[in-house]
Amino acid sequence: MKNKPKNILVCVAWPYVNGPPHLGHIAGMSIPADIFARYNRLIGNNVAMVSGSDMHGTPVTLLANDLGVTPEEISKKYHDIWSKSLKEMNFQYDLYTHTHTENHMKIVKDIFQILLEKKLLEIREQLMPFSVTENIFLSDRLVEGECPNGDNDKARGDQCDVCGRTLDPTDLGNIRSKRDGSIPEFRKTSHFFLRLSKLENEIRDWLQSKKDWRQNVKNQSLSFINEGLKDRAITRDLSWGVDIPVDGWEEKKIYVWFEAVLGYLSATVELFKNTKNPEMWKEFWEDENSESYYFQGKDNIPFHAIILPAILLGVENKNLPTEVVANEYLNFSGKEFSKSRNWAVWLPDFLEKYSADSLRYYLTSIMPETSDSDFTWEGYVSSNNNELVANLGNFIHRILTMSHKNFDGKIPKFESESESTKEIIERCNNAIKEVGTSISKRRFREALNNLMALSKFGNQFLDKNEPWKKMKENKNEAGEILGQSIIIINAISCILEPFLPESSQKLQKILFGETINEWELILPKPGTPFEKPMPLFEKLDEEVVLEENRNSLDE
Repeated sequence: MKNKPKNILVCVAWPYVNGPPHLGHIAGMSIPADIFARYNRLIGNNVAMVSGSDMHGTPVTLLANDLGVTPEEISKKYHDIWSKSLKEMNFQYDLYTHTHTENHMKIVKDIFQILLEKKLLEIREQLMPFSVTENIFLSDRLVEGECPNGDNDKARGDQCDVCGRTLDPTDLGNIRSKRDGSIPEFRKTSHFFLRLSKLENEIRDWLQSKKDWRQNVKNQSLSFINEGLKDRAITRDLSWGVDIPVDGWEEKKIYVWFEAVLGYLSATVELFKNTKNPEMWKEFWEDENSESYYFQGKDNIPFHAIILPAILLGVENKNLPTEVVANEYLNFSGKEFSKSRNWAVWLPDFLEKYSADSLRYYLTSIMPETSDSDFTWEGYVSSNNNELVANLGNFIHRILTMSHKNFDGKIPKFESESESTKEIIERCNNAIKEVGTSISKRRFREALNNLMALSKFGNQFLDKNEPWKKMKENKNEAGEILGQSIIIINAISCILEPFLPESSQKLQKILFGETINEWELILPKPGTPFEKPMPLFEKLDEEVVLEENRNSLDE
């Protein structure tokens, strides 16, 4: 008997839409989230996978100013590009929205009001950097300087990317404007502060209760707590963003780090808004048996392991994250991805030339789960040719081609009760279980390795029994081997779906005439016709790939 379905909320980090997506954006967030969501759907859970474009970030405003257009125009342009690329990667979002919807802005303002009523927000004066040359207050991301830890002289006014610490502009040494290099003055301005210090003990207790979190996430979060949480301003002197729902504050906006983390809630509400059950969002946010997983880069740890829980504790009756699944960084040929230096592999460009599944495979195999990893074009080609084509694709294509050609396009007869068949069935069922366990524990590289181990087992079984030699001597014996091998292929077609959905669907249509969407082994029926197979994966020429992408290796 199957367990009662769970409600699983899969939350994927919201990107700034000041440019197209590059591979670093999706490697640690979208890919693991999609694998996890697809697996949970296959085992019968109710899944809501949500995200969207962060339209109110300072990078959006900066780009709009440089191009002489409005922030709304530039964010809409890149939101559409992001949406298209994510669909082409076959990421199965239930909703990919953005932060400039009426729904999102209303929910943010409602939560602001609740926190204000509960005295978790208060007005304070604050010193903020002011550009004398431009006559404007500079937001946190418009200034940089030395981190107080002394390990980075280009820390932003909101965070140091080296140590991960959240900062205020006043924390920086030798502060300067990123716009023109000038040294700003610090002037007084009034803002609303979120009183994190009042929630410190509750957040600490909650974090300490998390036994299964990745150690880097838990340790970093607790280190921030143990230093003492500082109250943080959640408004800024900006003209683009969510309005502050208080009279007299029309010239300022709610700051992006506060409103963006509420996008998961507003997106879930939006997802069910026009359905038969618009209150269904509460099943994911207020049912204590529901689970929520937040897929992020490591730079987002404090915002999702401290800031968001603080807001939710203040609002009350909202589930805190089951886990913040934060990955390290994906680099490109030994250096960090960089929009400003154009050191990147842009996802739209990649998908014009190569398959989504080949990229999903490679990025999963090098996923930066516990340390930074590196994308190289040589590694991508090797992954495609030596693993997808030579291991997985070769095994599947050899078996299905030989069976189709020699057995009238039908699955060969095999003895389902023989010891060898039972051993293969057990091996396949174990593989399905192992892959599922690894995914459920958010160990995606381990899960992929377990999948490829089954393919390797299939190749070894085939090479040991050599059905091509037996075909002339004893066709029935050859058919037995091929039929048993198709059991392995059926298992692969099942566990392939979360990782390479397009390839899984192609394979299932060959085998079953349709996609089956089941997380279990379906035994092949001897004599059942199946489609003439075509190779699932194409070999790449490394010289051609390197030549095609030589420009991406020039800064």
